[in-house]
Amino acid sequence: MIKVFVADDHPVVREGLKKIFAKTKHIVVEGEARTGQEVLNKLGKKDFDLVLLDITMPGTSWLDVLKSLKNTKPHIPVVILSMHKDEEYIYRALKAGASGYLTKESIMTELVKAVEKVHRGGKFISESVADKLIGYIGEESDRPPHKSLSDREYDVMIRLASGKSTSEIADELFISVNTVSTYRARILEKMKMKNIAEIIRYAVKNDLLD
Repeated sequence: MIKVFVADDHPVVREGLKKIFAKTKHIVVEGEARTGQEVLNKLGKKDFDLVLLDITMPGTSWLDVLKSLKNTKPHIPVVILSMHKDEEYIYRALKAGASGYLTKESIMTELVKAVEKVHRGGKFISESVADKLIGYIGEESDRPPHKSLSDREYDVMIRLASGKSTSEIADELFISVNTVSTYRARILEKMKMKNIAEIIRYAVKNDLLD
């Protein structure tokens, strides 16, 4: 029996995943959470065979959750659930230790296969995004500006592009306003932009937002 922990802030999604697994005889959801901090709290008390982690949960960012889990529970594989097909998310997820990346549009057809393969020690990437990941690997000069950002800088950039204020981002990431301002300055410098309006236009143009 494969014991799965599901982390997604939408109850409908969690229930949908349970129904898919209910059709099998060897996969069962034995834990769930709706925020990043809740994931860390519950995983700190009990082990599971695999974690399904949504990218857009409130609070602690998915990258911070993933990195924390790989530090404290390296034996538990993590599969990322996402609406994003952008290779940037896939690359950062795999680099941070994820064992799989599954787009939500492919859940019905690929979820069970992904869980089985990752549980056996393999890696899984949705077929719809595999080519994008291959295309990501290339000369540094060919990469768009946002690929030069660190994981934290990229996270802050996306939140800024989503219209969130410095104080809102500070609260969500549990860091100071001054720290967010420092990240914002680095982002503008690395991407050679003058203000947040340019970041917003860039994010929209490159389809980086939900």
